[in-house]
Amino acid sequence: MMLANKFPALRFCIMLILGIRPAAWAEQASGFLTTASAVLSLSIEQASHEINISITGVVTAADPDWGGSFFVQDSSGGVFVENTNSAPPVPGDLVTVSGTSAPGGYAPIISHSDWKKLGLAPLPQAKLITAEQLMSGTEDSQRVKISGIVRNTFKNGSQWGIELSSGGYRFRAYSPMPANVDLRTLVGAKVCAQGTVAVSFSSQTRNFVTVAIFGALPTDFIIEKPVTIDPFTELLTPFNGIVQYRKDRRVGSWIHVKGVVTFQKRGEELFLRDATGGLRVKSSQAISLAPGDAVEAIGFPGVENYLPVLEDAIIRKTSEAQTAVAPRNVSTKELLQGWHQADFITQQGRLLDRMVDQIGDRGGRKTVLILQTTHLLFAAEEDVPAHSIDLASIPIGSVLTVSGICLLESDDTGKIKSFRILLPSSDNVRIVEKASWFSAQHLLIILAGIFPVLVVAGSWTVMASKKNSALSRLIHDKETAQKELQQAHATLEQRVKERTQQLKFQITARKESELQFKAVLTERTRLAQELHDTLEQTQTGVAIQLGLVAKLFQRKPRAASYHLKLVRNMMRQSQIDLRRSIWDLRCRQLEEFDLPSALAASGQQLVDGSGIRVVVKTKGTIRPLPEVVEENLLRIGQEALTNVVKHSNACLAEIHLEFSSHSIILEIKDDGKGFTLENCVGPNDGHFGLLGMSERAKRAGGSFRVSSIPGKGTTIHAELPVDQTPTRPTLEFADLKTDYEEEAAHSDSSC
Repeated sequence: MMLANKFPALRFCIMLILGIRPAAWAEQASGFLTTASAVLSLSIEQASHEINISITGVVTAADPDWGGSFFVQDSSGGVFVENTNSAPPVPGDLVTVSGTSAPGGYAPIISHSDWKKLGLAPLPQAKLITAEQLMSGTEDSQRVKISGIVRNTFKNGSQWGIELSSGGYRFRAYSPMPANVDLRTLVGAKVCAQGTVAVSFSSQTRNFVTVAIFGALPTDFIIEKPVTIDPFTELLTPFNGIVQYRKDRRVGSWIHVKGVVTFQKRGEELFLRDATGGLRVKSSQAISLAPGDAVEAIGFPGVENYLPVLEDAIIRKTSEAQTAVAPRNVSTKELLQGWHQADFITQQGRLLDRMVDQIGDRGGRKTVLILQTTHLLFAAEEDVPAHSIDLASIPIGSVLTVSGICLLESDDTGKIKSFRILLPSSDNVRIVEKASWFSAQHLLIILAGIFPVLVVAGSWTVMASKKNSALSRLIHDKETAQKELQQAHATLEQRVKERTQQLKFQITARKESELQFKAVLTERTRLAQELHDTLEQTQTGVAIQLGLVAKLFQRKPRAASYHLKLVRNMMRQSQIDLRRSIWDLRCRQLEEFDLPSALAASGQQLVDGSGIRVVVKTKGTIRPLPEVVEENLLRIGQEALTNVVKHSNACLAEIHLEFSSHSIILEIKDDGKGFTLENCVGPNDGHFGLLGMSERAKRAGGSFRVSSIPGKGTTIHAELPVDQTPTRPTLEFADLKTDYEEEAAHSDSSC
């Protein structure tokens, strides 16, 4: 220290290293501190060195609950004095305090103190500060004043306390109340509180938690703007308008609401409903209410988690009769748009998981159910641990209907991301559909039972392997002794080998016979399907056309000639199909063939003269397909159109082809009379159409289904897998017309 006094530059560097302000240098150089600001300027490391302190100031705050400690303030500021050796002074005493520095729990303090009263002095003038300054914690131990709106009043030992709201912050102030002041009339009034700032902090991390102001005199509490009218006489505000724009709204003023109780947590909060929705009302008032009670409430509008809430409310039950409250059945879309916050709603979901928490020391349980709707997950939380049904016993996977209070949850931007439902009791949970017995838990039980068997089997396998290894070594040792015996039996082995070859030949011949039989059977099945899909369809078309010829021969010879021409074309096509079906010698790569045109041409031949219009529509890029895919789809389409002509009485048949990279979809719709699938005729009645189409789709590795509604038509849907193949130019078949359609204009139509 002496070197530092001789060399000013060295002294300045030491000040920077130790973090000592120049104003406090002289005090530390003299061996003790004499001002409150010098104590507060110490760092944690410096304050822990127990520097001697001696200051003179006025006591600004002292409370019997502090164990003798108090605040003292001089002209430079205030500081906390830790006093455990004697009774504390009272506010207004002029004292000399001596002691040593200590880090304190939040800011440096005076510890191991001893004080001496010098007389009385007026309290220092309070510094006017803002709520932001107060909540920053920098005004700890200083005497300040701040204005705010009274939200609540309470008694704290020998002092009255008020809870103030200012600048979006809430804090408490303690002060001896002025005479003739009714605390109940202070709620909603604007007041100015003066006193010493005391910071609450975390003893482990030294972090700021909150602050309180301790006034010393009744004059430290000033009512700036009292409540002049009864808030219950104010106009009623609808629930959806408590935080909406209102030009005439006063800052920090009451609002008056009215609604029906849907749920209550006595002494904490309750939930109300009016015609506009629900509202969460926070109130410490210990009034007992039941669902359906009509109440009025006055409180302060607020926003919690981006959602409206009524804070510090006073509740008053009305004389209206109690009404039944039914939950609203709402959609998740409405909830995600921000509607129905705090409303009594009902939702249905599948139970995915549950959480059971222990409540208190009496063994109560609180159950949270995790449910899934179509779009998202939500939680249903049981508020009361006593229940009539055990929610923990509901099987996972069950479908439940839950009714309760909707609490929306938003992200940092205010967008609703999820919701949870507060269940008044377990009676608000109804099981719609129980989960199947084969659940994940039962699977685990089964696996747990199989596991020991597998362990035993594994152990036995290991033991058998060891024994086999020992046996192999023994055999290896004996092989040397058996070489001479093997040479003696060489002739016998040769004969065995020849016989074995004979047996193999016979077995091979038998397998070839079996394969040939299966091939013949497969070919017979294929030919049967081909004959059904070609000859029978053509014969059906010929029969229809010949019937029309018989009708038209006398009165419309030209139309009859046209249908005879169709019969000739159909017979020619039947010959071609028959040759292809029997010999199957053609090569699709050498023919110009595209599936949409083939379906359009064959379909028009089948329906021509029946009055049914055929439209072919395609989606995707049309390209060559594997022969088996084109053949099966063509036959399925022909069979489907044959059924339309025979049975549907339709006016329109639409053929949809959808080409994708890995599959092709054929869908044929008609607007006919439809049928009931359960009463549909089948192979037992001599009808093999649907069976043949289904077998063709399955044989090609695809899927096939039929849907029909009586009076609304029938839809045939077939989807076959395909490989990537070269593409052809895209053709549009939405308005495809053939020569057959032009000539068909001369014939009669039934639709």
